[in-house]
Amino acid sequence: MLFLQDYANLPEWLSNKFHSAMFTFTSNRICQLFNIQYPLIQAGMVWCSGWELAAAVSNAGGLGIIGAGSMYPEVLREHIEKCKKATTKPFAVNIPLLYPNIEEHMNTLVELEVPIVFTSAGNPAAWTNWLKERGKTVVHVVSSVKFAQKAEACGVDAVVAEGFEAGGHNGREETTTLVLVPAVARVLQIPLIAAGGIGCGKSMLAALSMGADAVQIGSRFVASHESSAHLNFKQKVVDAGEGATTLTLKEVTPVRLLKNKFYQEIAHLYENRATVEQLRDHLGRGRAKKGMFEGDMEDGELEIGQISANISTIRSAGEIVTEIIEELNEEFTLLQQKL
Repeated sequence: MLFLQDYANLPEWLSNKFHSAMFTFTSNRICQLFNIQYPLIQAGMVWCSGWELAAAVSNAGGLGIIGAGSMYPEVLREHIEKCKKATTKPFAVNIPLLYPNIEEHMNTLVELEVPIVFTSAGNPAAWTNWLKERGKTVVHVVSSVKFAQKAEACGVDAVVAEGFEAGGHNGREETTTLVLVPAVARVLQIPLIAAGGIGCGKSMLAALSMGADAVQIGSRFVASHESSAHLNFKQKVVDAGEGATTLTLKEVTPVRLLKNKFYQEIAHLYENRATVEQLRDHLGRGRAKKGMFEGDMEDGELEIGQISANISTIRSAGEIVTEIIEELNEEFTLLQQKL
């Protein structure tokens, strides 16, 4: 891979930021924290982020994450054990803090010596100290400046700031990544990971320039061979165009969905001023599994980010990581020519 060597025409602040970040990443805070090659993290997505995807991303130089939110305790144990056999590199597990069997999940992480834990969808004060006392690196996912500051105060090692563009469960504030990341970067002392609408080297470069130390990418890895998503869902993501997703169900659990029959039913309920209970009843249980894992493209819940409009191929996770890093370097070279 060819890298830019001449920084003479760059402003000093940009040169200093990317001198370490672009080539060896040796001074990058996230690479040091996780002991990884690239500051690129694969998101822990329910029904899509099993051990195969996590191991593939970690083997490619990023940080792979097993998404535990859709797993029973015995299933999570199996995924961790298989991931440890498939990679010698660091990997993480993401656990939504509202998960009903969270105690069993946390004990499994300790027993199986998972080094890094990403928490989301809940108060980080509940488990951060417990995890850190047991030697874990802890990262919490937030959607606002206020929650980023609270997470830092709880003692987490890093924060993921996830913007409005993101898929899956999202914030209610509708703050875009372009606005959220620099706002969070101004107030945090700990490392910052940007998420939401990032799926290529161009957007990774933008996130780093806004103050992030790394990026977390979800939707692009849904459309990978190693993703545990159903092939029907992967193809639906590839076929999605601009405007194909909408953030909805804020009163129940904010989620960005592809527009299908189920989504239209939810939209109809809103038109008729449905109550929160009516929305919750129609959502029911197992909707995401039905759509994303079992492949029901009509009645299933199809969680994906806005970046799906820019995804046109299903590729291996390793190819995706390589493509993003190569484009990051190419775009940096082009940026130099514009300055």
